[in-house]
Parts: sequence; C-alpha cells; structure tokens
Amino acid sequence: MRYSAPVLLTCVTAYLAAGVWAAEPKRAEAVIHACREGEKITGKATLVEEVSDEGIKKVTVRMEVQGLKDGKHAVHIHEKGTCTPCGAAAGHFDPGPNSNSNPDGNHPFHMGDLINIDVHNGRGVLETVTTRVTLSPGPLSLFDADGSAFIIHDNPDTYCPEGPTKGCAGGSRAACGIIKPVN
Repeated sequence: MRYSAPVLLTCVTAYLAAGVWAAEPKRAEAVIHACREGEKITGKATLVEEVSDEGIKKVTVRMEVQGLKDGKHAVHIHEKGTCTPCGAAAGHFDPGPNSNSNPDGNHPFHMGDLINIDVHNGRGVLETVTTRVTLSPGPLSLFDADGSAFIIHDNPDTYCPEGPTKGCAGGSRAACGIIKPVN
C-alpha cells in the first residue's frame, strides 16, 4: 500500500503532537534528612530536565521540607553526592576550569546556587528553574564521578553583597539529600 505525501505528513504531525517522538524529560530526586542527630527534618526534592525548542536545558527543582525553623534558609547543590556527615558534601557545585566551590567566595555565581526556601509553621516549599546545571551527561551534569547533594542551611543566603564574608551563604548545614537519577 502506498501513501501520498499529505497522508504521511498528517501521520508524522499526529505522532509529534502526541509526543511519540519527543524526548522524555530526565528526572532525579533526593530524600532530605537532618544533618544533626536528634533533629526531625525531612523532605523530598524532585528535579526535571527539559530541553527547549532552542536546545536550552532547563532543570525545574521542587523541594518540600518539614521540621526547619520558620524563616528563610539557603539551598544549594553541593559538589559531592554524600551526606555522611553533611560536611562531606563539600563546597557548592561549580565545575569548570575557573571553578570556585568556596560557599562564601564567588557567590552567588556558583552553578549550584539556588533561591532560599521560605518556611512557615515548620513547612517549606521551593520551586525554581535553573539553566546552570543538567541531569544529562556533560560538564554541568549533577551526575559526575562523585555525584551531587542538596544542602539546606540554618540561615538565609544573603548572596554576599559585601563579597566573601563568613556565613553570608547561609551558615551551618541543617539538612542534606543525595541527588539520584530516576529511571
């Protein structure tokens, strides 16, 4: 059976509209837990990478946490996928030839710098989009050789307007979650 060009074009258009040939978004998640023994901080983060028509990779981050004190808390992606102890997650994710993972230096220009999470009645929700990281292979991938983790800090991120000042990026670590791909 032969099909005419208009029939084939209609079929291709229908497949594209239905998303049959569209790339599935890449997904990741992290389970959040307290850094200090005896604290009851819990939560979950989801990450979804989608590619725009222009080829730009956008990662949507959605995080829900419970148990933090009310107020704003800094949230960053850190350079190592470990939370034992939370300090083992190392500095802020900032790959590249001129990287600087020092939390209070080069801030807020690290690839892993995110917005603060605002907590009310012990519960906080963060939703943001970043083009600074990817879930795909490449130089900005969160899934490099040693992985990545979220760190939620005790204090807000002031974004260091005075330059490198101790604690300006949120201070001590309250919670951590290792970022893992979802198949």
